[in-house]
This record gives sequence, C-alpha cells and structure tokens, in this order.
Amino acid sequence: MTTAFDELDLQLLHGLQIAPRVPWAQAARILGTSPVTLMSRWDRLRDEGLAWVVAHPSGEGDVLTAFVDVDLEPGRQSEAVATLVRDPRALSIEQSARGRDLMITVMARDLGALSRFVLDDLPRVPGVRRQRTSLALQIHRQGRDWRLQSLDQHQREGFEIARRQSTAPAGPLPRDPQPIIDLLAADGRAGAADIARSAGRNPATVRRHLGRVVGSGLLSFRCEIAQDPTLWGLHCTWLARVPEESKERTVAALATLPELRLCVSTSGETNLLVSVWARSPSDLMRLERLVGERLPWLSLVESVVILRTPKRFGWVVDERGRATGEVIPPVIIGDDPGTA
Repeated sequence: MTTAFDELDLQLLHGLQIAPRVPWAQAARILGTSPVTLMSRWDRLRDEGLAWVVAHPSGEGDVLTAFVDVDLEPGRQSEAVATLVRDPRALSIEQSARGRDLMITVMARDLGALSRFVLDDLPRVPGVRRQRTSLALQIHRQGRDWRLQSLDQHQREGFEIARRQSTAPAGPLPRDPQPIIDLLAADGRAGAADIARSAGRNPATVRRHLGRVVGSGLLSFRCEIAQDPTLWGLHCTWLARVPEESKERTVAALATLPELRLCVSTSGETNLLVSVWARSPSDLMRLERLVGERLPWLSLVESVVILRTPKRFGWVVDERGRATGEVIPPVIIGDDPGTA
C-alpha cells in the first residue's frame, strides 16, 4: 500500500498546519517552488478529501468545552450518527471500539446551555440510551498543534512569520460578521474575492471585513489531514488518572510525543484525556510502553481505539477518513437561540 502524500505534499501540509491562510506566493518562496505548483497540489488534496482548512469557533474566553460519551441502543448507531452529524452543536463525532459508542465534542457558553443540550436534547436523538459528560478543565494540546515534522527549522520559521502576519489584529469586527464566518467554515482559506463573489458584496469592503474577522481571534483555523492508513493507521484515546502534583510534568513529557494530537485535563473519574495517532498496533504498544516507563505515576484507565470519525469540527468525513466536502458550520451551544 502506498501513501497518498509525497514529500512536497507533506511539506505543504506542514506549512499549512503552521499558517493555514498563508498566501501561495509566500508559501512558494519558503518551499522553493512556484505558487501555481502549490495551488495545484492543494486543489488536488482538497478535491480528494485528503486535506482541508477548518475555521471553527475558537472557544477562547469563558466558553466551556465538553466531551460527551454516548451509549446507543443495539442496531441504531447509523441512525444516531446521521442525526448528530447534521447537528451543528456536535463539533466532532468519533465512533469508538469500546467503553462507549460515540464520543462527541461540544462547546457551550455556560453550564446551563450545555445542560440543556446534554439532558434535554441529546436523549431525543434516535437510539441514544445514556450519556456521560466530562468538562475540559484545561486544554494543554489540541489538534491544531500537531505537526508532520516535514519542514526544516528555516522553513518552519518562515511559516511562523506568515502565521503572525495573516492573523494580526486589523480593527473592530464588522457589524454582521456571520456571512463571512459561514463562508470560512466551508473553506478556511477563502479569500476576499471568493467571499465577495459568494456573498454578492463589494470586494474592497469584504477584504477589510475579512481581515478584521481573521484577526479578531473569534475563529480558530487549522489544516486537517485525512488519516492515511500507511502513515497513521490507528487513532487512540487514552483516559488516564494523574496526581495533581504531577500534572505539569506529565503534560510536558507527553508534549514531546510526535504522535500526540490532544491532551486535556478533564473532570470525572479520570482527569487526563490524551489522543494519539499511531502507525500500527505494534506502534501503539510501543507508545503505551514508553509512557508507562517514563511516567510511572500515570494510571492508564482506558485505551480506546477510534474506529471512525464521521465529523471533524463541522466537516463530514467518509469511512476512509476523507472529507466529503459537506460542512455543517459548527456553533457554540447558547449562541443560537434556535439550537440552545
């Protein structure tokens, strides 16, 4: 089996992980190629569902992030997943091999809004039998921090400069930023000309408003990559218990793992959630053994293999882990009176 990515693909994607909205001309100078080559590469990767740029609510400030484990009635998983995929409040949905049927990530303005979703709305989803919710108390590492390790230091520094330039504050938000936000949800790299055409608005006005939306911190941009089975064959979530006095050094040690996708302190029976992408079952065993040797105070309560991820921050994903092109713009629970 051959990988879907070649060396230049991986360099481009690593660059977009650092600076998701970097202009093609600037990226081409960093990588020593042409803008046309990179545009062509990106169009192919995006059209094949291998990579895409997400723009989702940043969750900064007082926003709550929660992980909802859902148990389903036998034989009704497809029905429940189909319903939840259409719900903009379910940011991401994972189907797991054990312990729970679904793992759902949500954001809420406050505990009341979260409670209404979990206690009132979720039980009405066809097939839902039971749920358990853990709050994210502190997000130490997240998917947008994961890197491909395909660039040298000079190239990484070039993309870091591009990232700072593309997200610099550019003034107060426009009166109604939602049309721009919705279009960015469907294409996180959309430029002013693209948005002006789609919205039927003046390009100069859109360019000014777009800069303000991107620089406001309202949205978080990230380059998502399909889980290529030849590179990252297994997605696994560890639920662990760590003494509070050892939490800081535990997080620092886990952050050195190239496979680390997510590390969050949580409420509940376990207090640390860790997500990794491993190359194979043997590679996962190596990781778990390594963590056990280096962090003997960490108690690994569950190791949960993720079988499918039908939705990643609003983007609908197929059984191969590739984006279908369909996007359900994600919302923070409590922001939309019609869905809170």
